[in-house]
Amino acid sequence: MTLDITMPEKDGIAALKEIVADDPNAKIIMCSAMGQQAMVIDAIQAGAKDFIVKPFQAERVLEAIKKVLN
Repeated sequence: MTLDITMPEKDGIAALKEIVADDPNAKIIMCSAMGQQAMVIDAIQAGAKDFIVKPFQAERVLEAIKKVLN
């Protein structure tokens, strides 16, 4: 699953925490235009498997997906 940090009704970190609480094995890649280091650390600590910064680079997206699936 890919999940953005900024969403209309709930921020992505809160959604990530809920998903991981329901399914600890969920494979979630976070994405955001805001590549702030603290946000990346929060997402990884909350259970994200990787973090992609927008604008996306195809190579980086494929790398993240391969990492999560292996």
